[in-house]
Amino acid sequence: MSLQQTSAALAAKRILIGKPGLDGHDIGAKIIALTLRNAGAEVIYTGLRRSPLQIAQVAVDEGVDAVGLSILSGSHKELVADVIGQLRELKAHGIKVFVGGTIPAEDQAYLRELGVSAVFTADMSLEAVVDSLAKSLA
Repeated sequence: MSLQQTSAALAAKRILIGKPGLDGHDIGAKIIALTLRNAGAEVIYTGLRRSPLQIAQVAVDEGVDAVGLSILSGSHKELVADVIGQLRELKAHGIKVFVGGTIPAEDQAYLRELGVSAVFTADMSLEAVVDSLAKSLA
């Protein structure tokens, strides 16, 4: 996808970036938030140490198209399952969930089974992440 196509695909999209759990490192989440904003998306960042319910509630209240979860703590299986469960309870159908952070390859299939549309790891370029999200949200 060209830069122009990517910007067009993200132009009307609202994306929430959340940091569930007790993980206190948010540089990666902030970089993704700024990169998505620079690519044309409207980005809402919830800040550190939010509960899955808080993240899901903000997603619903803000009418987002996607929720990105940044998890470095190793508790990605539990936290992602909880956020997706909270979104379902709030009847937030159609909100895509993507995950980034320290996610072992052997856990990625499980996350996809939960309903995660994309898993991004530190070895991926920002361009690849933005391009993937633009295609997913187009």
